[in-house]
Amino acid sequence: MARYFIEVAYLGAAYAGFQVQENAATVQSELDKGLSMILRTQIATTGSSRTDAGVHARQNFLHFDFEGTLNPQLQYKMNAVLPGDIAVNGIYSVPDDYHSRFAALGRSYEYRLYSLKDPFLRDRGYYFPYKLDFDLLQQAATIVKEYTDFTSFSKRNTQVHSFNCAINYSYWTLDETGLMYHVSANRFLRGMVRGLVGTMLRVGRGKLSVSDFHAAIQAKDCTRVDFAVPPQGLSLIKVAYPDGILQPI
Repeated sequence: MARYFIEVAYLGAAYAGFQVQENAATVQSELDKGLSMILRTQIATTGSSRTDAGVHARQNFLHFDFEGTLNPQLQYKMNAVLPGDIAVNGIYSVPDDYHSRFAALGRSYEYRLYSLKDPFLRDRGYYFPYKLDFDLLQQAATIVKEYTDFTSFSKRNTQVHSFNCAINYSYWTLDETGLMYHVSANRFLRGMVRGLVGTMLRVGRGKLSVSDFHAAIQAKDCTRVDFAVPPQGLSLIKVAYPDGILQPI
């Protein structure tokens, strides 16, 4: 039985999230259905990262096991049967003990806000027509890198055993359409990026001071954090693995 990684991109607007759910359309269920049909055996994938309903991914990975040789045209065949908002961008042979979630070295996310009403960004960003202090936003983003314990930014009812995350970068950019938050870490907690964005927006609007932002992180209390930003602004951008692990079929 050989193991394979499958690289995918998707728009999450039409799905109840990434992970398979009973009686709901999800990204993973569409991929499992396509693989099972083409390979003519029941395939159950395991995902590297679970995105919520409405969240997008430029890059996500899953792994699956298959006894036999994969057709080099599998990527083409998958893209032919998948819905238009899901794409397979690569299929790779990996060592049999490599897990798409646990072998990952880190993940990168972006969160987009736009300030002028734009129907083309409705499902791909957060319409936020309020005045923001960009310097305060950037200051808050820089503060994030000073910490490793993000208990405050994890939603309740999570099953993780540690709330520590090593932030690689955290910053905002500004372009003609609006703002983008960029963040990368070795791991993320449930709701963490949206919690960071929502709380930083309060800083940018002058509703939360920089010292209060520090205090919210240090409190290790999720009630001090604003998770209320919508999912459609969030995109998983990259899942990083050790060099040389992914071998295209």
